[in-house]
Amino acid sequence: MFDQLTPLVVDLAASPLVFVVLFALCLVDGFFPPVPSEAALVAIAAVAATTGSPLLAGVLVAAALGAVAGDSIAYWIGRRVGLARLADARRPKVAAAFAFAQRQMQRRSASLILVGRYIPVGRVAVNTTAGATRLPYRRFLAISTIAGFAWSTTSIGIALATSSVLHEPLVAAGVSMAIAVLLGVVVDRVIGRLGRRRATRATAHGTTGETVRP
Repeated sequence: MFDQLTPLVVDLAASPLVFVVLFALCLVDGFFPPVPSEAALVAIAAVAATTGSPLLAGVLVAAALGAVAGDSIAYWIGRRVGLARLADARRPKVAAAFAFAQRQMQRRSASLILVGRYIPVGRVAVNTTAGATRLPYRRFLAISTIAGFAWSTTSIGIALATSSVLHEPLVAAGVSMAIAVLLGVVVDRVIGRLGRRRATRATAHGTTGETVRP
């Protein structure tokens, strides 16, 4: 997959429309996870770091603003659809993601939105649940903006670190994409494991807290 995407990304990085396309990719990825915005972002940033074009600051801002816009679309989709229909997702993994987001939203909305930005399916579940649970949009937008710029900065950091070792644009772009995908998988696994531990502890606490009545 990376062998096919990398030459396309290198060509895109040289295009005057690179910022518009990157913004659009990150926007769509906010509510349609199959769009590979992380891969495109780190690859373009890797090319920029090794060739000097496009401007890295422009890459950062375009990706961050696209991410915030996409997250806001997901929020308003959730607000319109409502919790009942979100919880009725037919795919088990998707349903589980929405269920976890719903349980955590009221207690730790900020950390959930910030961490969720790094998980493709997770961020859609988190942001639509934020809308469905009527989290105030001003609060959501503030957190989403921080998350978007943090995510964009982290992704560019991956590209810069890779490019400092691999000076060939094609190689740096391919390796950066692989690292970005791996980071998403790792964050997904860690969050899933922490969620299962909390659920186990809550169940155990509920069991031990029960009193037996004659």
